[in-house]
Amino acid sequence: MSGQPANAKLRPMKTIHLLIADLFLPPELGVSTDLNLSSLRKILARSKKSSAFTSMPMSLENHLSRLFAVPCCPDAPIAAVSAAFDGMGEGCWVRADPVHLHLQRDRLMLSQPETDLSEAKILCAALNDYFAGQGMTFFAPHAARWYLRLDKLPELETTPLSQVVGRNVRGLLPRGKEATHWHKVLNEIQMLLYAQPVNEARETRGLMPINSLWLWGCGANAAPQKTYEQVSSDEDLAGMFAAAAGVPFAKLSSHWQSENHRQLLVFAGLSQALRNQDLEAWRAALQQFETGYAKPLWQALRSGKIACLQVDILCQGQSLQLTRADTWALWRRNQSLADYTIKE
Repeated sequence: MSGQPANAKLRPMKTIHLLIADLFLPPELGVSTDLNLSSLRKILARSKKSSAFTSMPMSLENHLSRLFAVPCCPDAPIAAVSAAFDGMGEGCWVRADPVHLHLQRDRLMLSQPETDLSEAKILCAALNDYFAGQGMTFFAPHAARWYLRLDKLPELETTPLSQVVGRNVRGLLPRGKEATHWHKVLNEIQMLLYAQPVNEARETRGLMPINSLWLWGCGANAAPQKTYEQVSSDEDLAGMFAAAAGVPFAKLSSHWQSENHRQLLVFAGLSQALRNQDLEAWRAALQQFETGYAKPLWQALRSGKIACLQVDILCQGQSLQLTRADTWALWRRNQSLADYTIKE
């Protein structure tokens, strides 16, 4: 007989949904064995694979859209979500973020240069003068987030900027029915930016010129749904989705904490380090994740403070689920993180 009063209301058990990108590296990079990742290794070893994913890598942008019940048709509507966050109002929005393209042998490599808001506004003004009367208006409410407003959304399929930084962009440019037209527009943009005094001044200061824009995120606008009680992340985009859905948002602290019963955690520190091609920063971020998140989540799950932990690993398209009972499945042997490295 329980000592709990018969009329007492049972509080719902906490469920934590953890989203993490770039947890596993290609074999040539590997992971040093000197990292203490005991809790993370237990979580990976004792979790059960869910059918939520199809073992195909997914971008953070597309997955956040999925979690907030926003369709990707074919693009995730990142421009609409971020434009609302940046106070841009309604419209047919495309992200048109400033980038630097440079030839490396036969590859066209993309970098994301540091930008200044005053420079951004000067360059957008030049673009607006050039394209006046063509139904295109450029805006720069944020130094790194630029927008293109159109009369109607283009029939394009694009690649998120996060997926192309540091990569060869040949084959990743906009695709679809209107691709030829927009490739022409991009060529005109590049020629215009090349001649801008702002870029000459940047090169004089030893900075990469802003010599192109990356068009992406032009999916149809749809309101994100309130599928969580709280969102915490070190990634601005997660905060934008939370704001659009009316969900409380907090920047990730050094250690996991939650008073809510359905929380989304988005840990993007590993991706940020890799985009900067900084393996030491990636290692430091992974160790911080182990100490501040994997360990307390494991302990909370094993003690019954949370009922279920779901871990979505974007780089391998896996969704893992772990309950309190799974934590005692001692026959599921731990593996080193190197055993999970991405296989080509």
